[in-house]
Amino acid sequence: MKKYFIAGILVWAPMAVTIWVITWGLGLLDGVFGSVMSAIIAVFPEQFSSDLQHFRNLPGVGILIVVLVIIFTGLLAIHFAGQWWMRIWDRFVNRIPIVRSIYSSVQQVSTTLLSGNGNAFSKALLIRYPHADSWAIAFQTGLPAKEISTKLGADYVNVFLPTTPNPTSGFFMIVPREQTIALDMSVEEALKHIVSMGSVPPHSSIGKTALESPKPL
Repeated sequence: MKKYFIAGILVWAPMAVTIWVITWGLGLLDGVFGSVMSAIIAVFPEQFSSDLQHFRNLPGVGILIVVLVIIFTGLLAIHFAGQWWMRIWDRFVNRIPIVRSIYSSVQQVSTTLLSGNGNAFSKALLIRYPHADSWAIAFQTGLPAKEISTKLGADYVNVFLPTTPNPTSGFFMIVPREQTIALDMSVEEALKHIVSMGSVPPHSSIGKTALESPKPL
């Protein structure tokens, strides 16, 4: 019975996690629509509020509208007129204390992560963590700022060290390049290896012996 139970878990666990992530994402989109509709309903007179509430309760409408708004915003953002409005919006938001700090930080991070020519997760590395006798998989995210490089006085790299089994959290670290080891595995393979706590070997390492070690940079 134990063997059959474990086999069943191995079948259902990936599907359950996938459904949970999709459900969470769809719920987030629907929640955004619900918040906007609640504000609109509060403004309109009572005779219109019931109709708006009925529209709000239609299944799937919130998700569809939010997705369409995102696509429409992206369509405008890549054209000249849309870029002009985005510059106006950025100037407006950057004049609001506290809000401008959060907005600019999130904007820079999202641009770096989603841009095709960004430096985010450019390669998988091995770094010494949490002590000199152990190694962990990290991802190079770029180079230190000029001021940091000048004060450190050596060749350093920015790395993100994800946690297991949730790679969305982790640590940002600046480490000497000579103390890192570049891996042949892709970023996607390294993420799978981390999430699986090392139980899923990368495809690029299949066929290699355990005695082989990656070459330092």
